[in-house]
Amino acid sequence: MPVDADSAQSLAKNLAAWREAKPTVMKRQLDLLAARYDLANRADKDARMSRGKALQSGVRVRLPEGLSWEKLAAMTPAEIREKGLFPAGFLPLPHPDHPAGGMLFPKSHIVAVLEAENRDLTRVDLDFDLPAHFMPDYPPAIYLTTRPDLGDVSQGQLVTRNNYYELFAGILNPKQLEGLRLLVTPFAQQQFNETFDRRCEKPSAGVACLDCHSNGHTNGATHLVGDIRPQQFRHRIETPTLRGVNIQRLFGSQRALKTIEDFTEFEQRAAYFDGDHVIASKKGVNTLDRASQVHPMAEFQELLAFPPAPKLRWNGKLDPALATPSELRGQEVFFGKGQCSTCHAAPYYTDNSMHDLKTERFYKPQDVNGMRVVGDGMIKTFPLRGIKDSPPYLHDGRLLTLEDAVEFFNLVLELKLTEQEKADLVAFLRAL
Repeated sequence: MPVDADSAQSLAKNLAAWREAKPTVMKRQLDLLAARYDLANRADKDARMSRGKALQSGVRVRLPEGLSWEKLAAMTPAEIREKGLFPAGFLPLPHPDHPAGGMLFPKSHIVAVLEAENRDLTRVDLDFDLPAHFMPDYPPAIYLTTRPDLGDVSQGQLVTRNNYYELFAGILNPKQLEGLRLLVTPFAQQQFNETFDRRCEKPSAGVACLDCHSNGHTNGATHLVGDIRPQQFRHRIETPTLRGVNIQRLFGSQRALKTIEDFTEFEQRAAYFDGDHVIASKKGVNTLDRASQVHPMAEFQELLAFPPAPKLRWNGKLDPALATPSELRGQEVFFGKGQCSTCHAAPYYTDNSMHDLKTERFYKPQDVNGMRVVGDGMIKTFPLRGIKDSPPYLHDGRLLTLEDAVEFFNLVLELKLTEQEKADLVAFLRAL
């Protein structure tokens, strides 16, 4: 981004150009999604997220013509790579406009924030790409480690500047309440600010931390990681939940920040501005004070609990008296043949480490809608507790359902799971 003077004339010119290009840009991305996935709305008749939204069921990644999952799993990575048979839906997912990048919010959140605060998170140049039925519950439930007796404390509302106090006064201490206030306060961001090179039509107060991490969870908002250059090599990031950050020791999908305080400060100083501190100064970076602002924000985040899992015992494993036979069989696969527990150890189903799956064994470097696909590299092991509440899956949201995730790891880890073992593993994951 340039740092020299811009003007209202340049903004008007940019807005016109973006509006003209938007249909072409969005068609290119939506065509990619339709080619990669079955995007139909097929809700599971039984499985529900914490606030009642149905999970989408079934494998949605499309296979190359003439292949079955069994045939593909029988091939070696080298054979799959040479024949170009790695499913496109397993490749890294590009941003809807990868050359531009930036924060992009689902329609549900844009509408809710506009109604609650008269603050518009609409981008002139782009719409969110993934269908709403693959997104998390909205607004999500909020569970607190300090008050498990209260259950969902959100009362079905999206927490904003206008209601955070009435919802949490008397539940949080003063420092935690101040941390929450800062988390719902918008600050200038690369695409949403008051300069003439913004991506919103009107000058904007900016973006709040909980605009992506709605109610301390996620609404599926997307961005590009700030630490990779050049632009085409940057990875799409799907917003992870903040639930359970108190038991985590690494933050950021690849940066491996060591504390939630580090991550909170990093987001404001760098990630909000695509890792460019010069542009951050131009657009109005909010430089947080570590003691009086970052620490209260972190203290609130560390109260966010995983959703209840009534079938789990104290050690994170199933209670045989409550679990179904399929869930129990899935647990055996998870801790045995599936090798899932190598990284996702009970009770929270993370090893607080990073791993490289070396997915590039299966495909050749290629360009996809402005993204250079060369591999995933080191990725944080995210906790699997409450995983049913956090679709889509993997760090960039390329896996739309838990069935997709099971097929992905079955192939990449060369597990050779049977159809029954895959179904049982999905049942177990839904119980976590």
